[in-house]
Amino acid sequence: MSRKKDISKEEIAKQFLLPERQSKIDTLLRQDGQAYCICRSSDSSRFMIACDACEEWYHGDCMKISEKEAKLIKQYFCIRCKEEDPTLITRWKTKKERDESSRRERDESVSFPQTNTEDRKSRKRKERGENKTDKKVKKCGECMGCYRTEDCGRCDVCTRRRHGSSKNKERCKQRICVNSLPGTRRKRRDSSSDKEQSFNEHLKTDYPRQCYGPKCVNSARYGSKYCSDQCGMNLAKTRILQILPQRLQEWALSPSVAEEMNIKALDQVRKQQVEVHQILQELDKRHKELDFILGRAKNATIDPNQENDNEDDAEISTYCVTCGHEIHSRTAIKHMEKCFNKYESQASFGSIFKTRIEGNSMFCDFYNPVSKTYCKRLRVLCPEHCKDPKIGDHEVCGCPLVTNVFSPTGEFCRAPKKSCTKHFVWEKLRRAEVDLERVRQWLKLDELLEKERQIRTSMANRAGVLALMLHSTYNHELMERITKAQDQQSIQQEMAKRMKSRYS
Repeated sequence: MSRKKDISKEEIAKQFLLPERQSKIDTLLRQDGQAYCICRSSDSSRFMIACDACEEWYHGDCMKISEKEAKLIKQYFCIRCKEEDPTLITRWKTKKERDESSRRERDESVSFPQTNTEDRKSRKRKERGENKTDKKVKKCGECMGCYRTEDCGRCDVCTRRRHGSSKNKERCKQRICVNSLPGTRRKRRDSSSDKEQSFNEHLKTDYPRQCYGPKCVNSARYGSKYCSDQCGMNLAKTRILQILPQRLQEWALSPSVAEEMNIKALDQVRKQQVEVHQILQELDKRHKELDFILGRAKNATIDPNQENDNEDDAEISTYCVTCGHEIHSRTAIKHMEKCFNKYESQASFGSIFKTRIEGNSMFCDFYNPVSKTYCKRLRVLCPEHCKDPKIGDHEVCGCPLVTNVFSPTGEFCRAPKKSCTKHFVWEKLRRAEVDLERVRQWLKLDELLEKERQIRTSMANRAGVLALMLHSTYNHELMERITKAQDQQSIQQEMAKRMKSRYS
């Protein structure tokens, strides 16, 4: 202390005149009035961040970087440097680096007095509830397990101890504290798990209780209403025999609105099913007619006049909808068909289940051993597995001719099938149209069958034993009629008794 008093103020000031400090002061004085940042202001009182490439300082609010975010940045590069060199990227600290920097800041921070640290520690202990006295206590002192001094003699531990098979350390379940069980976590009071666990808490009593079974004089088991499973079955049987006949009578007498609605819905579903079956029959007829037309065309000969008519003088071009190339209108259908087959064969439509429709083989169903799937394209339109047969030189087109778009003439095209561009692959398109309509109708029929199943299950469940036992509809008008009829019967019986007693 004497040394400190002997040192003058001038000597103390000389100690702080270090060369590093002096150079820092000189640079600050030189930089006074210097422009920073993209805003080019000399304000250095706000938070600033420096670029690691050009060492230019920028305001945090101008660059939209807060002081908290700057602590997480490892290397920062400004917009100007990034434009000059696109490889420069702002790097952020990893989680490990953040933890080390925060630990370093904690170590370098100014330590508080010992009294303050003790106060803080005690405050934290109070908040967390980690007092030393709490660790020693093994009982909460609030539940019934803390206050019990004698064993119940009815739990599993007590019964095992009675037979000599229990361990000495095991305690009675009724004497264990609920809140200090090992490995258990405290749960919220309003949680659903507590409600599920406490549904039979009222049955866990020390005193014996009467079994609920009919005509049973034994005491119930611990945590149960019955002395055995048989007593529970007997009670359920008696309840069914007492309640079910009355419920069946009520069900038979009172009309059910839901039942009527289900019957109407079932009738509608059946009508729709009949319509679908009729459409499928019509499609089968169309398929047979198509086979007949093709058979007629095979026996026909080529007409040279119609061969000349196919030549179209008009030079009209169009664009392919698949590849986009410009093509002549005469060869447009042929080109589009080839493009479709080319792109269609590149895609796959597979399923692990084979199609099982009786009497129909519409789908390709080619098995692919690599993907272990069956092809689900229509057999007519599958370019991958079902190739078109080669056309002979003497084959006739055979397409039915029409007038006014829809009305058939009864004649068919007798031009060569190879050169007929008007009716290119017409039989393939007709078959595909029929098969697609078949698929739609089969899907509709499947939906209708599912609807019918749902309606039937709802009707069956409504009049089931469980539904009749759990639900009941009290019809006041009907019950009044029944009571009146019963009263009239009782009056007639009494009158008959009186008449008998009078004449006897």
